[in-house]
Amino acid sequence: MEVLTAVLMLAGGVFCLVASVGMLRLPDTIIRMHAATKAGALGSGLMFLALASYYMELSTTLRAFAAIVFLLLTAPVAAHLIGRAAYCTRVRLWERTRIDELAYTCDWSGPEEGKGE
Repeated sequence: MEVLTAVLMLAGGVFCLVASVGMLRLPDTIIRMHAATKAGALGSGLMFLALASYYMELSTTLRAFAAIVFLLLTAPVAAHLIGRAAYCTRVRLWERTRIDELAYTCDWSGPEEGKGE
């Protein structure tokens, strides 16, 4: 069981390392967000699985699986919202971006005059 725990922990660490390298090396916010979300969530999930396999107690295992479910439910939603906010605040896209499917989704006209806050 300790070997399985070590393998899961090592794999989780590698995925978290890949996510951090992706955050440093990738060209724009949208692509960086993708790397951080996918590899970070997978790395953290593998580390929670290592925790559950090491302790093998019901309460610890349930907490680990609850954390994994929470990661899998919240990471894509957070990534979508961060990417949408970055795009709608006109964060510059990578110069090699060819397809812009969100071009007509943001209201860039600003607040209407005469409306209160």
